[in-house]
Amino acid sequence: MTSHPEFNERTTGTEVASVFADQIRGRTILVTGVSPKGIGAATAFAFASQAPDLLILASRTKSKLEAVGDQIRNKFPDTRVDLVTLDLSSQKAIREAVAEITTLTDKLDILVNNAAINATTRQATPEGLEMTFGTNHIGTFLFTNLLLPPLRNAAKANPSPGATRIISLASAGHGLSPIRFSDYNFEPKEVPPEEDHFKPLPGSFARCTEDGYNGMVTYGQSKTANILFTLYLQKHLDGQGIMAYTLHPGTIDTELGRDQDPDIQAQFKKMGLYWKSQDQGCSTTLVAALDPALSETKGLYLVDCQISDPYEHAKDAVAAGKLWKLSEDIIGEKFSLED
Repeated sequence: MTSHPEFNERTTGTEVASVFADQIRGRTILVTGVSPKGIGAATAFAFASQAPDLLILASRTKSKLEAVGDQIRNKFPDTRVDLVTLDLSSQKAIREAVAEITTLTDKLDILVNNAAINATTRQATPEGLEMTFGTNHIGTFLFTNLLLPPLRNAAKANPSPGATRIISLASAGHGLSPIRFSDYNFEPKEVPPEEDHFKPLPGSFARCTEDGYNGMVTYGQSKTANILFTLYLQKHLDGQGIMAYTLHPGTIDTELGRDQDPDIQAQFKKMGLYWKSQDQGCSTTLVAALDPALSETKGLYLVDCQISDPYEHAKDAVAAGKLWKLSEDIIGEKFSLED
């Protein structure tokens, strides 16, 4: 249970940051996927409001990143903000970004893996992976593993075990698909029933492009991967003072859905969901990153600022191990979680 059961879907990230100001002050925090109209920017503003020692913002589009950085510096002139260009679809670009980050700091208290895409047509990463899986999972997997040294440094220096956190944003959309181990690139190949998406998908969510690509299913698979990745981190980082959590931020109007056609957007409207502001949309991220009650593992997945449960396929430890191995094989490198 979190320390503030009164927090809910209407709670803002700014409120959460104020409550947990002591967990922000003087710390080094990195947020990915920062652009002016996204929850990454709202997350960054919430952290910046409580005087971190260093706030590193990473995103793909330099001009958008600079716009957010300038806004934060103007509003919070005493907060040090550094910007790093990060393209999670490119493994080469990820390694370059991490090399730059390690010149800025040798410790990292909080990593927020906020960046994500939702491709609506078939695209490929430079390494030939399906774009959504290759960015949202493989990119996040590589980026996080490469940042484990500064995370470990922070955990060793922190007098409060478990205050060092890896937070990876998932989505309720993970319910649309387990990991398609037989066809993670969505070519699409025949897959066994346990790897298939749940049918029937509602309305426009079921529609595929002419070549068989379904952007909602590939997005769902990538978000399941984010949860299974977090599950694996929880199990193998236990005892090192690093906590890992994942979450559904809620339904927010951001640029993530900018490529969705009107039918898909209308399908979301039909679902009767509560649409959050961007500040409300970052609140669960802040709870996962800061709440001292979560300094010992008390769940895996949060919704509306409280512990919740993902779908069964997203909390399968066997699938988490299988995904870890697949991810290493794709990248061509082994990653040890032993200290």
